[in-house]
Amino acid sequence: MAVNSALAHGTQTDTQRGVASFYSDRFQGATTASGEAFDQKALTAAHPSLPFGSKVRVSRPDTGQEVEVLINDRGPYVEGRIIDLSKSAARELGIISSGVAPVMVTLLDQ
Repeated sequence: MAVNSALAHGTQTDTQRGVASFYSDRFQGATTASGEAFDQKALTAAHPSLPFGSKVRVSRPDTGQEVEVLINDRGPYVEGRIIDLSKSAARELGIISSGVAPVMVTLLDQ
């Protein structure tokens, strides 16, 4: 899976392709890397390098489903994955049962 490093640096293109996953319920209330308490009901996500507070659109090319989330944590820490979503965001993308899905991540606002 090609990961476009330009997304993190704000150059040329602001879209990455890869695999999304979502947080386990055991992280509910845990402190994120940004200092906020993690909330499975919020539309938030973890990304390895985007600034905290960045808004991104996560879309599934295979289904057309999409969701906008706010980056407030770091991760994912599994090779091949480019974003970890809250459960609410994962539900909007229809990935609760599969646990992962191919996605495109587009930077909307930093």
